[in-house]
Amino acid sequence: MKFLIILSCLLNLTFFSCASKLTSSLEPTDEQINIESAKAYEEVKSKAKISTNKEWTDMLNRVAPRIAKASGVNFKWEWILIDSPEVNAWCMPGGKMAVYTGIMPVLKNEAALAAVLGHEVAHATKKHGKQRYARAIKGNILGAVVGGAAILGGQLLCKTNTCKTLTGLTGAAAGFAVAFFDRKFSRADESEADQEGQIFMAKSGYDPAEAIKLWERMAEASGAGGKASMEFMSTHPSEVRRQKDLAGWLPEANKYYQAASQKYGLGAEITK
Repeated sequence: MKFLIILSCLLNLTFFSCASKLTSSLEPTDEQINIESAKAYEEVKSKAKISTNKEWTDMLNRVAPRIAKASGVNFKWEWILIDSPEVNAWCMPGGKMAVYTGIMPVLKNEAALAAVLGHEVAHATKKHGKQRYARAIKGNILGAVVGGAAILGGQLLCKTNTCKTLTGLTGAAAGFAVAFFDRKFSRADESEADQEGQIFMAKSGYDPAEAIKLWERMAEASGAGGKASMEFMSTHPSEVRRQKDLAGWLPEANKYYQAASQKYGLGAEITK
């Protein structure tokens, strides 16, 4: 019945006025979110340029399943390496991951990749993406989220570089892209993902201290003469605060690292 109301709004082109009549009871279920996520991910894969860098792809294929296993969540995990200069990575609800080649030189090593993936996977396991989706509904873009109405002249109505690169998505996948990629995680979400991600990398056998050094390199890369657009760093808290927090959490993460059945330390070096 709830989604019949939504459909009626869309068919009558009155989704903005209808949205005001809907309450938080319309918040989508985990299953619905994961279904839309999977649809959007399939379109991303069909339109993105997949990297042919064997070294980096092999590294992603090593690290991603370790992080996924460490999360303890039984998602239908997938991951791809997208050939793009953007310094970015993400994990959709339901475990659909992507890493952009632009971030690899900044990472320097395999453990830093584990830190990035741990952070992004933590967003998914903590259901932060679902909260973003729900906020989008409450923010009067219900039609965009559910029906992909956020397309004008063939362009997605979004501001972030990642979202813009997905121009051409249609239907619900386009709406999901607007809701997921164009709405930032909260400060609390980011901090929780930092802490949980550090634990995930430690459980996977990667030195959790590298998460601190990762943010040092991110800060350097985004400074004077650095990358002009670094979406992975565009959310709160600041790099300095993140480093301080991660240093404070390090003793706890080290307990998981010491208990790991196999230790990789920093892993392989990332070469350009």
